[in-house]
Amino acid sequence: MIGKKLGQRDVVVLDSIPMLIICIALVFGLYLSCITGIASNNAMRYMIQIFLFITLGEMWNLLSGFAGMTSLGQQLYIGLAGYSVAVMTTKFHMGLGAGLAVGVLVSTIVALLLSLILFKMQGMYFSISTWVVAEAFATLFLSWKFVEQGSGMTIRVVPYPRIGEICILSLMICVVAMITVYCLLRTKVGLGLTAMRDDITAASAVGVNVFSHKLIVYLIAAVFTTLAGGIFFINKGIIYPENGFGISWTVSMIFIVTIGGTGTVGGPIVGAVIYVFLQEILARYPGWSNIILGIITILVILFLPTGIMGTLQKKLRFEIFSSKRFSFAKHK
Repeated sequence: MIGKKLGQRDVVVLDSIPMLIICIALVFGLYLSCITGIASNNAMRYMIQIFLFITLGEMWNLLSGFAGMTSLGQQLYIGLAGYSVAVMTTKFHMGLGAGLAVGVLVSTIVALLLSLILFKMQGMYFSISTWVVAEAFATLFLSWKFVEQGSGMTIRVVPYPRIGEICILSLMICVVAMITVYCLLRTKVGLGLTAMRDDITAASAVGVNVFSHKLIVYLIAAVFTTLAGGIFFINKGIIYPENGFGISWTVSMIFIVTIGGTGTVGGPIVGAVIYVFLQEILARYPGWSNIILGIITILVILFLPTGIMGTLQKKLRFEIFSSKRFSFAKHK
């Protein structure tokens, strides 16, 4: 049997060495399919979206599902990433790497400054404030002549990366994001995050440094969201204020995490795969896609409140890459 047992109910945790080998083999296989051209351009287009949406989902899940910080403004960092890449390549004639690096730097500074204000709020007030800040930045970029206002900016770099190279970069960011989340959750910081999510007052009373814990996860989420957003717009080749800072990004993250399973490491993987293929199907029904996604989300909340992965884990009694730091069996 792969894994170990937790507690008296014999919950199998699939995070042992055999499972790790399987994951490494899968990642290596995906890498080879991109670098050798075995996968078609259309297949790689799907893979890029899946990898990047997994990254976005993992980061939003880290904030909301594990730390209880439900942000409606993560699109702020996606927009900053896209414009950083566009400005560095178009205005300063630098490479994509410089654009992504500047995007990460700008997002980190913005996140640090916002933390001083946003972390004083909790619950609904925190969520609304993050959305308001993102909308404020969208308005700023819409009227800022340096970034061509509402006309948008094209990403210009020679030679432009091939789709296989973008796919590999997306895969690397996705893998690093998942490893970061998994390792973080199995540290004392991870224990502090779940304590904050369940009862922030009680967590503070037992010695959890709420501000530092919030800052750690907020910065991690900002950095990886920036990287994923930058690669999204490198793949698109153009950015506008409305598609860079649009609330649809956060709607996508919420859908992915809700469908896959809030508070599970594997949930965003399932949710991202479903979302990408649903997006492709619903593109044939313009105007109805968000309504249909909303109905699906409501049905999942009603009948599978813990999402697909959460429900499967409860019914089949297993966990993939458990966020639990210790085996409960050791403390019987």
